[in-house]
Amino acid sequence: MGTGFARIQGIFVGERYQAAREKAWKTFRTLTGRPMGAVGLAIILFFVLMALLAPLLAGPFPTYSPAVNLGTPNEPPSATFPLGTDKTGRSNLALLVYGARVSLIVGGTATIIATLLGTTVGIVAGYYGRFPDQALSWITNFFLVIPWLPFAIVLVSVIREADLLPPDQENFVSINIAIALVSWPTTARVVRSKVLSVRTLTYVQRARAIGAQDAHIMWRHVFPVLGPLVFANTILTVSNAIWTESFLAFFKLSDPNAPSWGALIEQSWTNLDFLTARYWAFLPPGVCITALVLAFTMVSRVLEEVLNPKFRKR
Repeated sequence: MGTGFARIQGIFVGERYQAAREKAWKTFRTLTGRPMGAVGLAIILFFVLMALLAPLLAGPFPTYSPAVNLGTPNEPPSATFPLGTDKTGRSNLALLVYGARVSLIVGGTATIIATLLGTTVGIVAGYYGRFPDQALSWITNFFLVIPWLPFAIVLVSVIREADLLPPDQENFVSINIAIALVSWPTTARVVRSKVLSVRTLTYVQRARAIGAQDAHIMWRHVFPVLGPLVFANTILTVSNAIWTESFLAFFKLSDPNAPSWGALIEQSWTNLDFLTARYWAFLPPGVCITALVLAFTMVSRVLEEVLNPKFRKR
């Protein structure tokens, strides 16, 4: 009897995942069929390829010993250095291309942490309700009302002062933890709202009635329904993470050995490039940050319209 039920349940679960895969493919085709979504995906793909092909596009990473891609300090754009050089003679173009790696890696890593944390909190709060929901909602609201930028700066400083991490990993890990901690509450609230409606569905109630474990119900029956919603929110979280990393880098909280776009703007600021009209130093990284953040926001907006019936009715 148990084996037969398990087989029947496996069939229905398999059908549910098959339907989810078909819906994902349909969503992708709809996304690429809309101008906003297609443009956003094209911009994201452009920067991803830039990061992956950085050695081919810009040569080795600019270093001092041995001297690689070094020229005259503050050199204007030329055939050798299309975007000129910084105050140490490094190629701005090479720094810009390699900066895409740092921004994407930090943004992606922090987003994964924030999504896992926010989804877990949202599922537990929405599924169990009562005291767990009240306690987790209080914690979520606490993080939401705190100004995100000062909070992130304080978190990075506290983590580094604690000396809990190896020196070579301290900068990267502290930034990712700080960004994740200021980003997860939004995901938690969205997931909790959806779980509150999913837990009342018939198949969830039947699974409870036959004695299925809570962990099994949440993984097999609740999470597949949340997949599209979590994915759309994750895309938006990436843009927020990249934006936050740029702010932290501007305040000299990033890894100095792996400058991101925000760090390039900070270096240009301290070099007074804004006053001397050396636009080739500060304008390109600013454009890249804006374009990538806007691209993720565009894709997230289209996904919301595709996956959320309320948006489609509008």
